[in-house]
Parts: sequence; C-alpha cells; structure tokens
Amino acid sequence: MGLAKRIIPCLDVKNGETVKGTNFVNLRSAGDPVELGRLYSKQGADELVFLDITASFEERKTFTDMVTRVAQTINIPFTVGGGINELADVERLLNAGADKVSINSAALRRPQLIDEIATHFGSQVCVVAIDAKKVPLAAPEGEAIWSCYLKGGRERTERQLFEWAHEAQERGAGEILFTSMNHDGVKQGFANEALRQLADTLSIPIIASGGAGCKEHFRDVFIEGHADAALAASVFHFGEIPVPELKQYLKEQGINVR
Repeated sequence: MGLAKRIIPCLDVKNGETVKGTNFVNLRSAGDPVELGRLYSKQGADELVFLDITASFEERKTFTDMVTRVAQTINIPFTVGGGINELADVERLLNAGADKVSINSAALRRPQLIDEIATHFGSQVCVVAIDAKKVPLAAPEGEAIWSCYLKGGRERTERQLFEWAHEAQERGAGEILFTSMNHDGVKQGFANEALRQLADTLSIPIIASGGAGCKEHFRDVFIEGHADAALAASVFHFGEIPVPELKQYLKEQGINVR
C-alpha cells in the first residue's frame, strides 16, 4: 500500500483573509483563514498550508497573530510560508505554533537558507516550494523547459525545476511543494508528467499543487503523478469537493488515504 497519501487544503492569506486566484492573478475572497482551517481540520484534512501572499513588512505581525490563532484552533500539522528570508523568521513562525515553513523566493536567491533551516530545526521543518512554468525554448525544434519563478510567479529565473528540486533535496529540504503555474486555478488536472519525474528521481515527498478541478484529478495525481500529497484551494474553499467525500472516493479507487 505504501504511505498514506495526504490531502492538503491551501489558504492564501492577504490582509488577514483567504483569497484565491487563477494563474496567480484575479484574486477573490474565500473567507476567514482561521475558520476555514477549523473546518478542514474537522473534515479530516491531513495538513494545511497557509501562505502570506503579500508578506510585506507591515503585514508580518498580522500573519504571525493568525498563525497563533490557527495553532490554538486546529489539531493537524500546518505549514506556513511567505516572506521567510532568515532563521529569525522561521523561529518566529514555529514559536507561534507552525509545524513547518515553506520557502520559495528566498531559497532561490540564497540556497544556503535550506541548509541553515535543516541544520537548526531539522529537515522535517523545511518545505521548499517551487513555482514553475513550462516555457517553450526559442528554437522551433526546441523542447519546452520548466522554469522556476520568484515573487509569487512574477519573475522568471535561470533555474529549472528538476535540477533545482534535486539541489534543494541535497541541501536538506524535507519536502518539495511543486506548483505548476500553467495549471494553477485552471481546474484541468495536475502536471502529472513533471510530478512523476520529480517523485521518481527524488527520495523526499512531493506535494502536488495547481490544477485540481474534480475528484478524478486527485486520483490521477496519485496514480499517474506518483505524488505523496495533493494540495488544492478553490475546490475546497468554495465547497466544490468536500474533503470527506474526496477521501471516500479515493478509498474506493484503491488509494491509501488516512
């Protein structure tokens, strides 16, 4: 059977409320993050991810207060990300009650941050999030490559998905959270081919993100994409797929879920 697959609702938080967009833009409100967290915890979600998507300095305090409230409210592990640039940020969020931190832009800019977090707090605390987009190369016969992006998908880097994920693992990341920007919010299914390549070449868990639209997409990401966990937002926030119903469906499909 292998390890049980995890279902992870993701809450993007802006100005203290949960928001959801499509392809990283056009945000709309989806409710209070603490209340949504409480609901998902009761429904049987395995973990939660909270991302401070506009982690500007002034909002840090708001977000930390929210993390404290979440920790007092739910009894499942949760990861927080957004604006984490140094060990002091990690310490602040862990002290507020988070179980893990997710780093993205800061790790691309300064990969040593992964080593530092793994050394100080343990690999299990360090989730490296990778936002990547499949981009065609200039030459007509060129293959498309998966380019990594910074700043919430706004800035393309020289790094490519597979080599960067491998380096993150070598530096001590405990998990990779891969979001396909091409699939984000489109609800046409996850990037299963890329996920399978990640899962089959790395030894740490791969969390799939971007593309969930129906229960079958979750089945496919586990069977075809070999993902260890599937993360989604809008299908949960707007009540399209209740977590208990999804888990029951996956069990019926022969997938080991908690």
